[in-house]
Amino acid sequence: MCGFCVRTFMSDNKSIDSSKRTWLIATSCAGAVGTVATAIPFASSIQPSERAKAAGASIEVDISGVKPGEKITVEWRGKPVWIVRRTPEQVAALGQVEGQLADPQSQRKPSELTPDYARNQARSIKPEIFVGVGICSHLGCSPSDKFQPGAQASLPDDWTGGFLCPCHGSTFDMAGRVYKNKPAPDNLEVPPHMYLSDNRLLIGEDKKA
Repeated sequence: MCGFCVRTFMSDNKSIDSSKRTWLIATSCAGAVGTVATAIPFASSIQPSERAKAAGASIEVDISGVKPGEKITVEWRGKPVWIVRRTPEQVAALGQVEGQLADPQSQRKPSELTPDYARNQARSIKPEIFVGVGICSHLGCSPSDKFQPGAQASLPDDWTGGFLCPCHGSTFDMAGRVYKNKPAPDNLEVPPHMYLSDNRLLIGEDKKA
């Protein structure tokens, strides 16, 4: 019962004894406190968490410590994003395998998988740096690094380096381009990205790319 109702009820019933009057006031106050206590957790529950807000934000990455032939993985929007600094040999090998690839020019779903500035042989802004989402386009597995060239288990004898999805055998070159006749239908995704400096990479935005 609200305070106004209590005052009205009491003014209309002046003969009410003091014990009942105290009980009515206490009940109305307890109800008001309960309403406030219930509202605060509810208001908090509809606020997005810091993690949820950060999940869609761009991330800045220092790549100065990534040596040629190495890869680091960061998280963006809940996805693993690979940053690979390719060796000169790995960059040169990109032109040697185009006839074996399903989509060497990244023509399939270009707006979804490959930004305009990455629709080139290296699928990158800088030839030596590959930025790609490490999720296979088949069933969402995460491919393994197979950077070492040459014959090895589950790979062809003329392997030049790239990635192997261990789940169903899809293979990708060092630019994340899928080989022909594999379960994966598309190349690996290249996320929006741009360089803030030679060694500072922004993933999630590409206004200056």
